[in-house]
Amino acid sequence: MECRHCASPLEKPGDFCLVCRERNAEAVVLEAARDRATLTMLAGEDDARGEEDLVLGETTITTTPEDGGESGVVELRNFAGLIGDEIRRKRPEEVYAGGSREVIRAVREDVHHPFYRVGDDDPVRAVLERRSNRALDVVETPPAEKISGSHSTLIGGRTGMRAIRTVADHPHVKKVIPGPIDAGGKGSQSGLRAKVTRADDGGNVRMLLRDGSSVQENRVVTTARNREMGERIREDLNEVLENADFQ
Repeated sequence: MECRHCASPLEKPGDFCLVCRERNAEAVVLEAARDRATLTMLAGEDDARGEEDLVLGETTITTTPEDGGESGVVELRNFAGLIGDEIRRKRPEEVYAGGSREVIRAVREDVHHPFYRVGDDDPVRAVLERRSNRALDVVETPPAEKISGSHSTLIGGRTGMRAIRTVADHPHVKKVIPGPIDAGGKGSQSGLRAKVTRADDGGNVRMLLRDGSSVQENRVVTTARNREMGERIREDLNEVLENADFQ
């Protein structure tokens, strides 16, 4: 494959061009199984003449899973590292992933690109449809500056604040507004839990924090313009919270 910008040869489809220093793949779609991962590189909508031109190519990585224990941990880490290496050489703006949660979680720990969960049935098709309809604004404000409102107390102390900042760090979140604390809920021994609820008609969502018998509902203002786009952001936020061990 050649660079889409300067026609220099690339070793693999969608690689970042080291000659003109330009990105060729705007997004990478990861289809993860425990023994095999397929990476599909996608061009940006502005760089393609049609949907068939969006798909730049595929790369497949395989492993032989070990049966638990320390060898299994090392093998999974190495597998995730190989996947991470392929993603880094593309330098994409976003990574979408479907399939094995175990593998996806390990890869997310290895790379630092924005990472979004998509359906497992046909992740590439889901991403193509999602990207063609999204047009969501990105908010670059630091997470701490997105938190506002008259209620400054959060349940769970520092852990609660970490959960709030996890949500505030999402690129499609404008603001998180903590609400009042209700101490009359049913008690739980599982520690602080966080969940993002169904989007409203304007695309905004609610984040529920639960700690023991206390519950706090926090309003999350997003860049979505309707319920459908808000639901996509809700899915992303719950995935991020799950990977941060808040669910």
